[in-house]
Amino acid sequence: MAATVLGDVIVPEIFNPYMIERTAELSDFFQSGIVVPVADLNLGGGGGSEVQMPFWQDLAGDDQILTTGADLTVANIGTAQDVAVLNGRALVYGAKDLAGALAGDDPMDAIATLVADKWNRRWQACMISTLNGAMGALAAESPAQNTLDISGLSGASAVLDGEAFIDAGGTLGDSETKLSAIAVHSATERLMRKQGLIDYLADDEGKPTIATYQGKRVIVDDSMPVSNGVYTSYLFGQGAIGYGEGTPKVPTEIERNALVGGGEEYLVSRRHFVLHPRGIKWTGTASADTPTNAELATAGNWSRVYEQKNVRIVRFVHRIAAA
Repeated sequence: MAATVLGDVIVPEIFNPYMIERTAELSDFFQSGIVVPVADLNLGGGGGSEVQMPFWQDLAGDDQILTTGADLTVANIGTAQDVAVLNGRALVYGAKDLAGALAGDDPMDAIATLVADKWNRRWQACMISTLNGAMGALAAESPAQNTLDISGLSGASAVLDGEAFIDAGGTLGDSETKLSAIAVHSATERLMRKQGLIDYLADDEGKPTIATYQGKRVIVDDSMPVSNGVYTSYLFGQGAIGYGEGTPKVPTEIERNALVGGGEEYLVSRRHFVLHPRGIKWTGTASADTPTNAELATAGNWSRVYEQKNVRIVRFVHRIAAA
């Protein structure tokens, strides 16, 4: 019986959209509604590494008093532009007899799940790098916007608790009600459980598995920033992150080298995607054709263009134990 090879079980035109859909299914950020597809961010092969998104600004000025002794003044509506940056990434895996080892199951499903899970982890690392840079830019404004940093306070005042969490949401003023989720490091989530403030909602199967904190969904990711006992958590509103997929020339590619170890196969998965914090434009210049995670995480590469309360993200910096 001949060994099954990758080319026998993967049809690239079918595999790529299947893998992208599976990635979204695996992402808590996507499933919670924080990340939403935005038509303007889908890259249809028009070229360029940035996406320009003009928008109408809110109406300025006060109402005018009607009087027969004066004419009314006409005000204009302003425009501005948000800018998102393209991320171009690839995963490459090679193995001997890979498909043969998987032939006892549905090999395409197994491979797609493995690749999608890896993409999900790298996709979220890219998004968190983007958040670190974009929200770092807001924190650098004077005064800081959409940011609460209690990490430098004395003793227990520097530690996350229910009151500090309310204060973090309060940085959005009357737009606080738009916040629906919080992303935290697993160490932060353990503290929240110890404080007894996490509740569990039922999932689609009726099992109480969806964690909430003060009514907001909890997403746990150990790539959340932590340094010297200082943790950064992010609060989000629905649709805070815009998402779009591009069209690499060859999204999925399979190669075979007959001379390596009696035969070795390679799977190459390429993606062009946008993960953009709405209202904070990319102003940087990537060192390559598209930015690295380190460049995305640089605050100097971002600038706020939305009114502060319309940026549906809050950066919350805290400790989980008194220093």
